[in-house]
Amino acid sequence: CDLARLAADLKPVCEAQIRLFGEPAPMDRYVFLVMAVGDGYGGLEHRASTALLCSRADLPYPGMETVSEGYRQFLGLCSHEYFHTWNVKRIKPAAFVPYRLAVENYTRLLWAFEGFTSYYDDLMLVRSGRITVTDYLGLLGKTITQVHKGSGRRKQSVAESSFEAWTKYYRQDENSPNAIVSYYTKGALVGLLLDLRLRSGSGGAVSLDDLMRTLWQRHGLTGQGVAEDGLYALAAELGGPGVGDWLKELVEGTDELPLAELLAGVGVKLAWEAASSTPGLGVRTSAEGDFPRLANVYDGGPAQAAGLSAGDVLVALDGLRLTAASLDRLLARRRSGDRVSLHAFRRDELMCFEVELAGALPDTARLTLEDDAEAARLSVRKAWLEG
Repeated sequence: CDLARLAADLKPVCEAQIRLFGEPAPMDRYVFLVMAVGDGYGGLEHRASTALLCSRADLPYPGMETVSEGYRQFLGLCSHEYFHTWNVKRIKPAAFVPYRLAVENYTRLLWAFEGFTSYYDDLMLVRSGRITVTDYLGLLGKTITQVHKGSGRRKQSVAESSFEAWTKYYRQDENSPNAIVSYYTKGALVGLLLDLRLRSGSGGAVSLDDLMRTLWQRHGLTGQGVAEDGLYALAAELGGPGVGDWLKELVEGTDELPLAELLAGVGVKLAWEAASSTPGLGVRTSAEGDFPRLANVYDGGPAQAAGLSAGDVLVALDGLRLTAASLDRLLARRRSGDRVSLHAFRRDELMCFEVELAGALPDTARLTLEDDAEAARLSVRKAWLEG
């Protein structure tokens, strides 16, 4: 690991976050405790440190000329946990003041505490010059895609997701993509939309940065918890009553997020594309021995329509033995509308399903800069991305 490069890259990220909330930092010393393993990812925040898990391949090595995808992900993880020094460890929901460590603590605000942190983690990388604007838009597009691909976003609000974290988010099953939405990813998009709404509505005079600084002054420095409706009230205070009501609808409703409209307001175009030209089954698979096992069967997809269920192990397609590696290769020879015969084991029963293949959905988000946008939009975009 190139420790000198890692320290040099983390320094401006940490400095950008300290500038956001205002000096001095709330701790004299901060420690990144990193456990590097063959394959792993995760982090846990503390008041003056974070415990991180990463893959060895994600760390920078001497002579590495570019920022690899894995290293970019690791820097984002470090940025995320460092941001928690303010947002979660000191700015807290009222339900967490004080923490009751013997029982589960419930709040409807995780969309702001984890979601806003997820919004800022990559934003701080581009603001500090660690990644390019193009890289950042790619990462933001992945978050949008992840939220959009799960039909659970139409059934569970991000406020409900926050409250039900103990019972649903951390106890996921094979149907979870069809039933729940992540308060991390959708919460990050709510943060993005609120930031853009505040900036565009004020001509760049007010932003989510101002909201976070206000939270720090009123709650982080005082130890007073944030009320369950506190974010709505603060958004209304900074952006006007309409913004508070609008934010509440985003958070407590299940309508599609107005991403294209607000991104266009800062000269960013959102387009939807199909991730592949290969027709699909509408499933996510894992390997069970040599065979593909259905880990998730998505609502409205061909597999669900044919009667396939999560847990089924596919063994043959049109009479040809399947492997985990050959399924996509065989599907690539078919076209949308083709009917195929799938044999699968459900527990110890061999069953046959007739499946009508569907074309890949345009559910992958692609963000691009519109440099011919009017000057006012470009000015707001510059402030958003540069801080």
